[in-house]
Amino acid sequence: MRRGTGYGFLAYGIWGLFPLYFAALAPAGAFEILAHRILWTLAVCALVLAVRRDLGWVRGVLGRRRLVAGITLAGLLIAANWTIYVLAVLTGRTYEAALGYFLNPIVTVALGVVVLGERLRPLQWVAVGIGALASVWLAVAGGVVPWIPLVLAFSFGLYGLVKKKVGATMPAMHSLAAETAALSPVAVVVLVVLGAEGATTFTGHGAGHTTLLVLSGVVTAVPLLLFAAAARRIPLVTVGLIQFVTPVLQLAVGVTLLGEHVSGRLWVGFGIVWVALAVLSYDSLVAGHSARRARRAGPAQPEPTV
Repeated sequence: MRRGTGYGFLAYGIWGLFPLYFAALAPAGAFEILAHRILWTLAVCALVLAVRRDLGWVRGVLGRRRLVAGITLAGLLIAANWTIYVLAVLTGRTYEAALGYFLNPIVTVALGVVVLGERLRPLQWVAVGIGALASVWLAVAGGVVPWIPLVLAFSFGLYGLVKKKVGATMPAMHSLAAETAALSPVAVVVLVVLGAEGATTFTGHGAGHTTLLVLSGVVTAVPLLLFAAAARRIPLVTVGLIQFVTPVLQLAVGVTLLGEHVSGRLWVGFGIVWVALAVLSYDSLVAGHSARRARRAGPAQPEPTV
């Protein structure tokens, strides 16, 4: 339990510090960073799988068209998420990215109702309603639809939904390798187009810049593997509470280290979202406690018959 909690904090802590890493990749643009991230992550996965002699599963995946389609869709969704996230950081809007990841748990719950037909507990309905109110407030107060937070929240929520439907049985490394393999042709085309336009930065900005782009594969894979290790060792409720480390760190990095300004109206929006998350977290804790108590009590004994 202690080790799993540590892995969880490490994973979400690394994700929370991603803005610093992507800001250091300037002057590379969002699409170049995305392409390198895909290809170098695939290289890391291929190396690890080759060392472990763990490639036999590939043929089984290729023979299942529905699974391949689901993996491809999941890859496209996470690629969209990565692109918008990096774009937010590079344009000085890390705080909007943080808001997107604060909204994500609420969006995930809402998708469970709309797509999977899941039934919500009363407090979950309250949290979803408050989250919807926050979105309306942000749109009205800002004068525009808060597209960066919404796209990030929905793309990651839909990514999780697709994974649940078609790839829940795949280990983290297999899943990441398959998704990046499906995206690699697109990444190659992006780099070729950027190269033809003279817009690549891989070799023209020093060895440090090149090294940082190459390391994007390691930076992507490590927190995912830490998360997978944590999820196997600690309850889902604990994982859900630890996940708020990421947007808190993102917001802190954006405001304190990257010098971004958050308006008073936006802080109000953050406050509304935090109320929703507090309700959702409380509900999760109560539900988790009830489930543990029921397990300890064991199955109900049948009434004696006469």
